Amino acid sequence: MTRPVTLPFYAKLSFILVTLICFAFIFCTGKDILTPVLMAFLFAVLLLPIFTFLNTRLKVPRHLSGIICLVIFLSFIIGILIFISYQVTYMANDFDTIKKNANSFIIEIHKFIKENFQVSIGDQKKYLDSMTKDSVKTGQAKLGSFIVSISDVLLDSMIIIVYTFLFLIYKEHFKLFLAKLIKKENHPVLMDILSQVKVSINNYIVSLIIEMIVVSVLTGLGLWIIGIKYFILLGLITGILNLIPYIGITIAGIITVLASLTGSAEMSIILGILIVNIIVQFIDNNLLVPLIINSKVEINAFVSIMGIIVGGAAAGISGMFLAIPLLAILKIIFDRIESLAPWGYLMGNHVPRKFRWRAKKVSAEN
Repeated sequence: MTRPVTLPFYAKLSFILVTLICFAFIFCTGKDILTPVLMAFLFAVLLLPIFTFLNTRLKVPRHLSGIICLVIFLSFIIGILIFISYQVTYMANDFDTIKKNANSFIIEIHKFIKENFQVSIGDQKKYLDSMTKDSVKTGQAKLGSFIVSISDVLLDSMIIIVYTFLFLIYKEHFKLFLAKLIKKENHPVLMDILSQVKVSINNYIVSLIIEMIVVSVLTGLGLWIIGIKYFILLGLITGILNLIPYIGITIAGIITVLASLTGSAEMSIILGILIVNIIVQFIDNNLLVPLIINSKVEINAFVSIMGIIVGGAAAGISGMFLAIPLLAILKIIFDRIESLAPWGYLMGNHVPRKFRWRAKKVSAEN
């Protein structure tokens, strides 16, 4: 009878680090292939309850159930895009007003710089002209790559739809494949991992949707109070872009400032927009994210930020979006494998009992 090999700690740590480096290398090398697959996996998990209901309860064939799920999902996405495009078309009628107010706003900025920094308006215009020429040259050079990027996004969208459909109809096939990889005595652990992954991803995506709705409503309400014309559209855009960590809210703020020029070029309006965005972000970061997002994925802020940064460096915006659910999946796996449990603890929000006891003791003494 063979005895299990017991490795020292440094050997286990080395194997774990080498494995992580290999996975990171594979992802960075094949990100163009893996990113659509992972996005489709998330969407498939989100649509899985509908698919299961249609296939199991209503006895709808698998392929037809998958098609119905995709139709529901695409109808929701297309409905949002149609509403945004309609509002943007309506906003385009105010282009002349935007242009006039933008010129007035730029003149006010020129005056402010002249009065406070003693830079003449002529010097400011010369500097802007030189920057504009450089920007035009750079823009012409990047126009082709931009068109290629748009075509890549459309192609990836079509591939994600196909992958989502395949994940739905072959879900049992993938389960059996994973079951064949491990011993029978470990099958309960595998089923527990798969069940928790499904629950965690579903909760995370639903939480993102709730966060998007709340941010959209709060932003739209704030913009309505300060008198912004297209407050519904701008609130919705802010909620959607807020799903992109860090840079999303900045892009939304710039769009809101430009859209505010349909009514007035006063600095008070611009200041009001900044205040609304700051208040909404404060509520989002300190109330919505801890209560809605972090409570579902159970990953601490340090690991979340590191994951988002690494995901953004590896795969751009898609990597930033995928970082949290992938970390949640890793934590679920780590928590259920004894040798990896410390890493799951490191990623979690657990408060050590020792510190809890000390906190209670201090409060009791006080």
